[in-house]
Formats: sequence, structure tokens, C-alpha cells
Amino acid sequence: MRTAITLLLSFLLFLVSNAQEDTVSAVSDTTVLEEELVRPSTKRVYKFDVKEEIGPPVWRKMQQAFEEANEWDADLILLHMNTYGGMVTHADSMRTKILNSKIPVWVFIDNNAASAGALISIACDSIYMRKGANIGAATVVNQTGEQMPDKYQSYMRSTMRSTAEAKGRNPEIAQAMVDASLAVDGVSDSGKVITFTASEAMTHGFCEGMHESVDEVLKQNGFPEYEVKTYEVSELETFIGWMINPAVSGVLIMIIIGGIYFELQSPGIGFPIAASVIAALLYFTPLYLEGLAENWEIIIFLVGIVLVAVEVFVLPGFGVAGIAGIAFIMSSLILSLINNVGFDFEMTMPTQIINAFLTVLLATVGGFFGSIYLAQKFVTTSMMSSMVLSSVQKKEDGFVGVDAKEHEMIGKQGITFTILRPSGKVEIDGDIYDATALTGYIDKGQSIQVVKYETAQLFVRKA
Repeated sequence: MRTAITLLLSFLLFLVSNAQEDTVSAVSDTTVLEEELVRPSTKRVYKFDVKEEIGPPVWRKMQQAFEEANEWDADLILLHMNTYGGMVTHADSMRTKILNSKIPVWVFIDNNAASAGALISIACDSIYMRKGANIGAATVVNQTGEQMPDKYQSYMRSTMRSTAEAKGRNPEIAQAMVDASLAVDGVSDSGKVITFTASEAMTHGFCEGMHESVDEVLKQNGFPEYEVKTYEVSELETFIGWMINPAVSGVLIMIIIGGIYFELQSPGIGFPIAASVIAALLYFTPLYLEGLAENWEIIIFLVGIVLVAVEVFVLPGFGVAGIAGIAFIMSSLILSLINNVGFDFEMTMPTQIINAFLTVLLATVGGFFGSIYLAQKFVTTSMMSSMVLSSVQKKEDGFVGVDAKEHEMIGKQGITFTILRPSGKVEIDGDIYDATALTGYIDKGQSIQVVKYETAQLFVRKA
């Protein structure tokens, strides 16, 4: 009987346990269903405009944009493009960023995606173009439009080809956008670099569709309801853009050079060198963030400052250290304004070098004369007037540069206290003085007469 009761109780507990599990399961299913119902169907689209020359500024902004898109948990990143290209190195960085993005990246070519812009576009998951837009012409050229040597073309061909392969596009067409010597059957003859119109790009697999607006691109390609967040230039970016203006750079150079010169002429004042340091920071920091000033160029500037300091405080005069220091400072200021890559200046235009040189030269001259002018004004300020002796001690008022007693001794007689050969000591009126024989030597104990007093010295002759 006891066994039967035990079995019955066990069976009842089993039923209750199953009922609880079913209830929990039902609640869980209901919760999931409710979450699905309340989850918004609106998708998030992060839009980033690429409507400038490809270079350090747009690459830096793109990194910020992709970071914001990830933090916002965007469903799509859309590049709104209209560019004629730019620097290959930064285009390659942007391409790599797109290829490694966990968020799908589309591009809408509003008008042009030439050269570096074509490379960036091909890296995207989908390409959409407006009617009349173009993509291609990715031959590497310098700033005058001259074609660069084959080593640059080879790198660009390989990059275009690998990017196209990664996105399932025709790699032969991609590299023919770079090299005019490559022929692609049914697309182009040898001797012509490929540039596609929107319809041609669709025909050959380099465009998924033609649309007239971003809204049309999204709504007709799986985003009927969407929320757009557009990258906005920060105050820092605006400040950097203002600070790298040539006029502002010139003023900063004037302060740098003028402050150094002012401090060298009046050591210990302090604020001129402080102004120079602040100006140097404001000069190099934006250029460094912009990708113009490199580490080694800033190091050259610091070495120049050290050499000038050594010349002034350790090796007085103006020799090798001073000249080398000035050369280093000037070179650093010039190189920071030039768009070189390391020690490679092949892509740098001669006009850019000349403009940088003239900017630094004129600013240096202005800083030099400006420091002289400000030094004169500074001395006359009320603050400095209390620190600087400005009164004149005139001779007419009884002021002389030395003790007048020696002048009064002219004509007096005495004896030599030591042998004068020709210098020695004499005794006059019980006092001992330094003296020099006017001619020859005078033995000790001889009578003498003071003839004149010059260069803080008594001149005597035998009496």
C-alpha cells in the first residue's frame, strides 16, 4: 500500500514539473514573439560622402565614419561618391577598410568615380550609378597628368585585379582600367584605358543598377523603410582644415622664427620662446594629422632647435652648429608643406616645392623684421619701463664713466714702487697705483711724473 502511494505521488510530481516547463516555454515563446513584434523594421543606413580629392583628409574622415557606423549598429554603409581620384596610397587604405568591413558597403556614383575613386568603388559590395556617371580611368599619373613609371602602374593593376576578384567582378576589365596596353575582348581595344558609362558598367558587371538618388537606390534594393545618419565634419576637422591654410601656416612660421630670434637677442624673457613653441605645435600638429608632416620631418625640426641652442649657449659665435641648425629648421618647415611619401618625391610637383619654399622664406623674413619691431615696441611699454634703465647720465651733468681722481693726478710727481718694464707700480702721495712708463724702463725708486691717463692706466716718465 505504501509503495502504491509513493508511486502515485511521484507521478503527480512529474506531471506538475512538465506543466511548469510548458508554462515557462510558452512564456519564453511569447516573449520572443513580442520582441519580434516590437523590433522596428526600419533599417539603419550610414551615409558617408566621398566628394573630394582622395587623400589624407578623406581617409581620416572615413575611419571616423566607419567607427560611428559600427557604434550605431548600422545595417548598411552607403558611400555617396563624386571624385576624380587622388593619392593611390590613401585610396588603397580606403579600399582595405571597405573590404574588411563587417557591415555591407554600397556606393552610389553621383557623377564620377575616376582613378582612385574607381578602386574604392570596386571594393564595395554593390555599385549603383546615376545616368551620365562614369567609372574607370585608373592610370596612375602625377599632378601634371603625366603617366608615372611602370612600377606604379604594376602595383595599381594588381590592386585593381585583386579587388575585382574579391567582389566577383571581371579582373581583366579592372586592370584594363589602369593599363592602356591591355585589350579585353568585347570591351576595349589595345591602346585605350577603360572608362565605363553607367549602362556599360551594368553590361559588364561593374554596376548593379542605375538610379537618380540615394532614396531611390535604397528603396528599390531592399530598404523600403530606412533611417539615414550622415557623417558630419567635426569641429576638430574644421579647425584642422583652417590651420593648414597657407596664410595661417605662414603666420605660424613668422611666430616660430620671430620668437626664436627674439629670445636669442634677449635671453631670459621667456614668453617669445613660449610663443614659438606654441606656434610650432599649431603648425606641425594639423599637418601631421593631415598626413603631410611625417615623423622624420618633425625630428629634423627638433634637431635644428637643439643645434641652434648649442651654438648660442655652448659654442658662442656662429659656426657649423648654427648654420646646420637653421638649415634643419628651414628644411623641416618646407618639407612639412610638401605631399611627399617618405623620401620619395617622385609624385611631388616642382610648383608645390617652390610654393612651400617661398611660403617659408617670406614668413621667415617677416618673422625676423617683425621680432625687431616688436622688441623696440616692447621696451617702451609701461611694464618694461619699470624694469629698464631709460635715463641718460650726461657728462655735462657731472657724470663720467670712471673715477675722476686719476684724471686729477696728471702733472703730479712720485717715485717708482717697482721697476716699470714698462708696466709696474708707482707711489704718489702715499698711495700705490698701476702705471706704465711712457718710454723704456724705469728702475725702482726713481722719481717720476704723471703725463697722462688713458685706458684706465697712468702713464709716467722720469722727472
